[in-house]
Amino acid sequence: MSASDVLHPDGSDYDAFLYAQVGEDRTGAAVTVLSALARLDLEPWTEARELAHLAREDAQVRLTTHFEAITDIPALALASEGRAAKLVLLLPKRAPLRVSKPCEAGANNSPKISISWTTVALVGAVVLALVLKLVQTG
Repeated sequence: MSASDVLHPDGSDYDAFLYAQVGEDRTGAAVTVLSALARLDLEPWTEARELAHLAREDAQVRLTTHFEAITDIPALALASEGRAAKLVLLLPKRAPLRVSKPCEAGANNSPKISISWTTVALVGAVVLALVLKLVQTG
């Protein structure tokens, strides 16, 4: 497992998006979405994940806003909206973060209590100690 896999275990879902080139900066260096977001002090994988959870149009507007804030990449200044629209298509399709399940009629909706074996053993030891103390004093 590479360091990138450890730091960004879901990074491969976003690779097509993050490693897509958006142009060259004024020094002639190739710029990817990843490096463009990093230039804005944004964490690229977090931003990609958040964009993927947005509606396509909302993600496009947000990405366009990011691109317009970058001044040293001439190609972005010229076509930031069109480029953002194409790049958003590279994001993985995601379900909403939380989906609530409807309650079924007659279902037991009481909260479930999770008790570990350690808790059971500790309670048993306390009860046993109390019984032994009562036997000695009584």
